[in-house]
Amino acid sequence: MLSDSKLSMVRAATANRLKLSPEFGRRFLVTVDTEEEFDWNGPFERQGHTTVSVPKLKRFQEFSGKLGIRPVYFVDYSIVQNDEARAFLKSVCDDGSAAVGVHLHPWVNPPFEEEVGPANSFSGNLPKELEEAKIVHLSDAIEQATGKRPICYRAGRYGIGPNTFEILTKLGFVLDSSVRSHFDYSQEGGPDFSEFGPEPFWLGDNREMVELPLTTVLSGMLRKQHGYLLRMMNRSSLSAALLSNLKVLERIPLTPEGITAREAMEAIDVALDDGLKLLVFSFHSPSLSPGHTPYVRTDDDLDRFYDWWREVFEHLRAQDVAPAGMDDLLQNSGLAGK
Repeated sequence: MLSDSKLSMVRAATANRLKLSPEFGRRFLVTVDTEEEFDWNGPFERQGHTTVSVPKLKRFQEFSGKLGIRPVYFVDYSIVQNDEARAFLKSVCDDGSAAVGVHLHPWVNPPFEEEVGPANSFSGNLPKELEEAKIVHLSDAIEQATGKRPICYRAGRYGIGPNTFEILTKLGFVLDSSVRSHFDYSQEGGPDFSEFGPEPFWLGDNREMVELPLTTVLSGMLRKQHGYLLRMMNRSSLSAALLSNLKVLERIPLTPEGITAREAMEAIDVALDDGLKLLVFSFHSPSLSPGHTPYVRTDDDLDRFYDWWREVFEHLRAQDVAPAGMDDLLQNSGLAGK
């Protein structure tokens, strides 16, 4: 059963979709969950993490900039404590070549009052006051590093909760990008986004904040009748593999992590055919350095990672889908300057 807060969000996603102007055209946004390296299969720990991928951010920024792409770096506390990262983030904010937002990993983000574990790795499960205090602490650190107050948010592990949007609105945020469309984390104690598609929508009756879901595309013979099948996919990796292999239902997030360029280009074409005007790509910054994520283990993997982007960017160009920066989106939605 859906909670009252989720029911409200689903209704908003359906009734209050963000209408982008014809002049905005068809665009794409590249976002980076900019975070420390840690063992994705191990327990959550406050200590013992590294930030060796920080120097690799500059390469990705230069690679993107040559193509006119202005990424959004959603930054967590471990990153903003790194001097090299702070200098990098200030430079891209100063020259407008990228935007910086908040990315909350509660287990490494002060204040430390909660028990560390799977449930509390989703910040939306924390008491309201503690969730807010962690967001404030990280926002202050980012503002100190960059000179700009962040107004965009993505919860680590996509872990929004019943108080998150009230907190964000209170703190002056105007955009959230925590919804990972068509994914369900409820078995781990997190949120269920099964019912959410990739279309941006307004949060709240006063249109004070936009929700910008990460783009996930459903493909396959039964994609229009996906309800029960998607629930099966979310609860069983075996069912997901079987349905995908049979081309009955495929769930394709727009990311180079675990998704081939061919799959991503197929998803792009399906999304454009469905009329989606804004595609949101994402990946984790530790993938920029071999050996820190399951997706980039070797130097060859890293070469393939950049080749993935080259193929996908070329496909987007051929489809007349132009890059967008966060400022473009905020201006088009009327949120710039708020």
